[in-house]
Amino acid sequence: MKKNKVVVASPSPSFNGNDRNAKKNKPVRTKESTKRQSMLNTHKINPFKYDMNEVLEASSMDPSKASSFLASVIAKASRVSTKDAKEFVRTFMDSGDLTKDECDKINRLLDRYSKFR
Repeated sequence: MKKNKVVVASPSPSFNGNDRNAKKNKPVRTKESTKRQSMLNTHKINPFKYDMNEVLEASSMDPSKASSFLASVIAKASRVSTKDAKEFVRTFMDSGDLTKDECDKINRLLDRYSKFR
């Protein structure tokens, strides 16, 4: 009776059992540092919404427009920076939807509920 031989390939010499990246054949990525920016503190988002709604109810802005405006301010402030959110608020002041006083109140709220990340 003739037996079949099984040949097992040996691991390549560059393979090290402890090296995770060589095992997956992925390049090693280094983390790039970015400058810290002031952003909306997501842990305090509900009090921020409450205070913003008080400011927007007292304003002359249309309520349907106010809800989308609030969502956009929160998205910009929590994902990009509070600086960009303030510029967005300023565009509404320039178009006449907000007064200078209301714009200042919103900017103060953004400063109060922000942190550096």
